[in-house]
Amino acid sequence: MVVDNISNLITSLKNASTAGKDYLNVPATKMSMSILNVLKENNFIADFSKKDKEAKQIKVVLRYEDGEAAITDVKRISKNSRRVYRSNKEIKNVQRGYGMAVISTPNGVLSGSIAKEQKVGGELLFEIW
Repeated sequence: MVVDNISNLITSLKNASTAGKDYLNVPATKMSMSILNVLKENNFIADFSKKDKEAKQIKVVLRYEDGEAAITDVKRISKNSRRVYRSNKEIKNVQRGYGMAVISTPNGVLSGSIAKEQKVGGELLFEIW
């Protein structure tokens, strides 16, 4: 049985936002922490925290603007069965600039715009808007 932690994370974020939840708890992994850091920097979530170093859960505080969720939808691009890689020149705008791509690069997990600025490509994990 294969578990896709990234898909579980982004689906949980989308479902909690749609349901109007204030926060949710997700399993703590290094990849989840990196992804949540990128989402916080780009104002898709309000905050996230891990209680201590041994905690197995991350509390994610969702962000809303005028009662509307900051996260309306997500699309997983690269999957366990089919990895998708993009060079920095192939990174496109998501939803005409209203969304962003999240990319795993040699420099860490970055948003699509930062990856283009740093001229690095990598695995296109998902798109969020």
